[in-house]
Amino acid sequence: MRGRKKTVIFLLIGLLWLYGCSSPSSDSASLYEGREEIEADSGLEAKLVYERSMEIRYAENFKVDYYEGGYTLLTTTIDGARYLIVPEDKEVPQNLEKEIPGGDIPDSKVVVLKCPVKDIYLVASSAMDAFSELDGLGAIAFSGQKEDGWYIEAAKEAMANGDILYAGKYNKPDYELIVSKNCTLAIENMMISHSPEVIEKLDDFGIPVMIEYSSYESHPLGRVEWVKFYGALLGKEEEAEEIFEEQVAILERVGADEKKDKTVAFFFITSNGLVQVRQSSDYVPKMIELAGGNYIFEDLGDSETRRSTMNMQIEEFYSGAKDADFLIYNSSIDGGISSVEELLDKCEVLADFKAVKEGNVWCTTNDMYQQSLSIGYLIEDIHGMLRGEKEDMHYLFHID
Repeated sequence: MRGRKKTVIFLLIGLLWLYGCSSPSSDSASLYEGREEIEADSGLEAKLVYERSMEIRYAENFKVDYYEGGYTLLTTTIDGARYLIVPEDKEVPQNLEKEIPGGDIPDSKVVVLKCPVKDIYLVASSAMDAFSELDGLGAIAFSGQKEDGWYIEAAKEAMANGDILYAGKYNKPDYELIVSKNCTLAIENMMISHSPEVIEKLDDFGIPVMIEYSSYESHPLGRVEWVKFYGALLGKEEEAEEIFEEQVAILERVGADEKKDKTVAFFFITSNGLVQVRQSSDYVPKMIELAGGNYIFEDLGDSETRRSTMNMQIEEFYSGAKDADFLIYNSSIDGGISSVEELLDKCEVLADFKAVKEGNVWCTTNDMYQQSLSIGYLIEDIHGMLRGEKEDMHYLFHID
């Protein structure tokens, strides 16, 4: 009997001890109240709590949202694709489609990218300038362009050193290479839409695809603002903001001057004798306007098609651009021209053009299109051209 009493006493003492451990004091209560935050941090029952969105001034085709705990959500708004950047020391939240509802595409998945984002297969050449300027080339392991195809010196050097490997064009990736080297993300341009089987194959290998839509931005600085998208991808938002604001400052400086009543034709002669020009809704005519001039073709093309260029017969170009005050030859396709004589060899009827007679023929540098963050400087160049300047240009040069 006495032994039974002792047993009961010990049981009561044990229960009181357990109760004392679980009963919240003022200190333990605060720990208990913070348990949800601890669980969120550990990812056991993580719930993303929205904090703010990135301020975007010109770009229309991406957005960036920030959540508590350092989580960042990137969205490309044309296709509704979403990419959650998870901090290195945090877990992936569960039930992401429920945590982050929406997306422009029904049932669109949330792609999870763990920090630091690296081993990228970069096919969208316009993005290389952003990675280079952000000191982020270390995140790129594979290129869709060969070394000799780059005008960005840092990219050429990285490929020469073997830090970035050529992994095939957008439609013929070297799957064996990128899979064996643990590629984590493929950044493609819109050309990938012509090869949907590549997206499916990359997905089969567990490599998500991100499509770069900067070329769809209607405002020139919208294209530049994509540096902020890549800054968020790499965790370099402050650096990206500085790069962007530098270009904005150029535009504000140029825009403060009086507008010049001058017309500009932007074109190149194709190998089959047609003239390729920009549609009026394209960003190049917008740059001419921002620089203080007027694009010679006021209402050309269909803005709904999202095409930037169109071809026309020589006769049609002659009729529309003969009296343009300035001609700018686009060097990006055929390497450009170095003299008026070379231009006339391509199309002799241009000899009758006002700009040719008055010595107002210009050409873009070959690296212009890869220098996607320097649009402000090109606007400044066009502005200087309209004012009669010929020196201190960045991406334009005068043709004699």
